[in-house]
Amino acid sequence: MSRVAKEGKWTEEIEDRTAKLPSTVYLAAALASMGASLILKIAKKNSAALFVGQWAAPFLIMGVYNKIVKTEGHD
Repeated sequence: MSRVAKEGKWTEEIEDRTAKLPSTVYLAAALASMGASLILKIAKKNSAALFVGQWAAPFLIMGVYNKIVKTEGHD
């Protein structure tokens, strides 16, 4: 039972800290990863390009989560 309470406090701390970031930070990070992926692809570093390019979706998901926490709050 104490583990759930501890996890909730940890999650709340993360949400409080990330809520201070503007949503544009996540969008910029996604766009930067796509740009870096393009540069790596042009440089013929295909594996690295795929790896970095896959970061865009998680950044966008984190931005959506951040927006939900800002508008709805946390538990």
